Amino acid sequence: MSVGYLTHPSFSKHAMPGYNHPESPERIKAVWNALDHAQLTPRLTAIEPVEATREILRAVHTETFIRLLERLEAENRPVLIDQDTYALPRSFQIARLAAGACVRGVEAVVRGDVHTALAAIRPPGHHATPNNAMGFCLLSNVAIAARYATQQLGLERVLILDYDVHHGNGTQDAFYDDPRVLFISTHQSPFYPMTGHLEETGTGAGVGATLNVPLPNNTGDSGYQQVFEQIVWPAARRYQPQLIIVSAGFDAHWADPLAQMRLTLAGYDQLARSVLNMANELCGGRVVFVMEGGYNVTALGSGMRNIAHRLLGDDDFDDPLGDAPPSHEPDLSALVAQIVQLHRLG
Repeated sequence: MSVGYLTHPSFSKHAMPGYNHPESPERIKAVWNALDHAQLTPRLTAIEPVEATREILRAVHTETFIRLLERLEAENRPVLIDQDTYALPRSFQIARLAAGACVRGVEAVVRGDVHTALAAIRPPGHHATPNNAMGFCLLSNVAIAARYATQQLGLERVLILDYDVHHGNGTQDAFYDDPRVLFISTHQSPFYPMTGHLEETGTGAGVGATLNVPLPNNTGDSGYQQVFEQIVWPAARRYQPQLIIVSAGFDAHWADPLAQMRLTLAGYDQLARSVLNMANELCGGRVVFVMEGGYNVTALGSGMRNIAHRLLGDDDFDDPLGDAPPSHEPDLSALVAQIVQLHRLG
């Protein structure tokens, strides 16, 4: 079972000097170390990323925004775009490489060169809107790859499943009126970026193709499993995607310093298993996992390692952090019922 693996040494070069930023090179290094330690890297099929071209970027991002990033590239000094998001002279190039890795991964899976793919990339992408960088993100990596799949590879139905703890507002914006992409996001709410409400379901031809699951603080393994069983699976079966792309964020883990959720690595592993079962049932196993957030580097490294094990068909599982501290998990029954009714999933 061939698993495409997309990463690049340049992903460790995007770093704000003198600033202890949570989106640091230590994140990607933790993933590399975890895969190497488990001797998984040689078993994966390396696919060399190439920078996304301007034409590919323009399928999601505006020309004005692309020119802004080019100007920042020419500044020859670190720049804070906002209080969370920074750019160095090489950052736009590295972001193009991250987006290009996602495109190449999707292309390899759709064309049958590999069965599945795992993209270990940074900077992350799901907050970058068509005309703005935000939330640590410069380019909308997954959106760029999904748009490439529909425009260049001929797919008519792509499912993007985003289980990062933050709402993927940039991905949503890119496809809000496009029925060729079903965007499903599970996220802590209320929380940054303060989007992803139930009522955000799409516009025009895209009405119903955006499905948001805003979850209360302290939602953990059982809550996420309930959401997958009662919302994600019925929506995916109705949509019948030809490809699944996962925005895999590990910041809903209980040990993450930036959020207040209670997923464990075992819970994350169950999500990955569910996605693989979904892909096998609905789209011939075609799935691409793309790294998004996750700021406890132990959880991130082990989480990405566990995804690689699942894609390779292994039973191995790594969890150095264990169970969440005791706490009462919220009852999601009313929320789930409301979403089921809103999207007619019953």
